[in-house]
Amino acid sequence: MDSRTTLISATAASLCFILCICMTNGQLQRFIEPAKSDGSVSFITIGDWGRRGDYNQSVVAYQMGRVGEKIGLDFVVSTGDNFYDNGLYSEHDPNFKESFSNIYTAPSLQKQWYSVLGNHDYRGDAEAQLSSVLREIDSRWTCLRSFIVDAELVEIFFVDTTPFVKEYYTEEDGHTYDWRAVPSRNSYVKYLLRDVEASLKRSKATWKIVVGHHAMRSIGHHGNTVELVEELLPIMKENGVDLYMNGHDHCLEHISDEDSPIQFLTSGAGSKAWRGDVDPTTNNPKSVRFYYDGQGFMSARFTHSDAEIVFYNVFGEVLHKWVTSKELLHSSV
Repeated sequence: MDSRTTLISATAASLCFILCICMTNGQLQRFIEPAKSDGSVSFITIGDWGRRGDYNQSVVAYQMGRVGEKIGLDFVVSTGDNFYDNGLYSEHDPNFKESFSNIYTAPSLQKQWYSVLGNHDYRGDAEAQLSSVLREIDSRWTCLRSFIVDAELVEIFFVDTTPFVKEYYTEEDGHTYDWRAVPSRNSYVKYLLRDVEASLKRSKATWKIVVGHHAMRSIGHHGNTVELVEELLPIMKENGVDLYMNGHDHCLEHISDEDSPIQFLTSGAGSKAWRGDVDPTTNNPKSVRFYYDGQGFMSARFTHSDAEIVFYNVFGEVLHKWVTSKELLHSSV
């Protein structure tokens, strides 16, 4: 064995050791976003967007810029399916610039973008979107499988939901997924749930938000994601999560949980929307506060006492607003 082969073997062993540590220490990587001087935090949530400006992606981006300026945007949350149709084919794929850097050009959007992977992202080179090469191309880009954004009064727990969905591991799904980092579905989900639960228990934030690509509750095309309802939702309920934000269904919607204060917020309308693709029988109609099957996005603003969620259409018009107060334990639409 020559010195080069020995070095490669040693490096591989080291990486394996590091991976094992990361999987057993219960720590998710954390990014700090300081609150404003007035103690507030504001961000925009967008999902299912990367189509080189097509399907009104550029128009939605323009309105995001206007709203971002108005609310004093701190950062952007992306709920996945960042690049269509099949993610990126490598870290040098021109689709990154054509669907991200060249589209979201408004001054207010030149903030950090925190992104999770969606199922379409897993159909390409999933590792490419996690690469530091993309951050060298556009420093706004931050994409990991699962991580935390700590904004003082708000903690956002980003969860890699695609590996939860059992259908994706079957031939019936009809697609190929990049499972290089997910050699075992059950082990991956087990360790991830453990890490998320531990992080939620440690959190002292006033507001706890979980972000994933797949919907827990939805009356849109895909409906409820059973695996998340069975495996992740109980952990959220036990640890005082306030909001779950997702994409996947190409719509905007707000559904309240029936037996907890959790609100389910879908923002997956960043480009192509699915008009009329709705099944109201999948959830209790009394729990559905808002549904819109067109393009748009969502903004969120938090203080220590209040939260305001606003949904906008492709024209920047307000479609739905929800406000809640921690102090009064009262909410209104």
